Amino acid sequence: MANERKYFVLIIYDISDNKRRNKMSKLLKSYGFRVQRSAFESIIKPEKYKKLLKEIQKIPDKTDSVRVYKIQGRGTVEVFGEPFSIEEEEVIII
Repeated sequence: MANERKYFVLIIYDISDNKRRNKMSKLLKSYGFRVQRSAFESIIKPEKYKKLLKEIQKIPDKTDSVRVYKIQGRGTVEVFGEPFSIEEEEVIII
């Protein structure tokens, strides 16, 4: 089981509507973790990846943009600037 195939996935989005944007954020948090305001990373099995794509497609409208990058094999991630930490952000709705 240790050699189970998994994908590293980066999802970035530009969604102007608060309701759709919050829905996307909530969905992506259930699959991975936030790395920037509108960017999430996840390491998931192929079956879960297919499910994620189906769920993502239900949220945006024609004015929104969502990009999903799947990295297989020996891909690497280089991080420059502020170190990354997994933290929940505080959200205030007025």
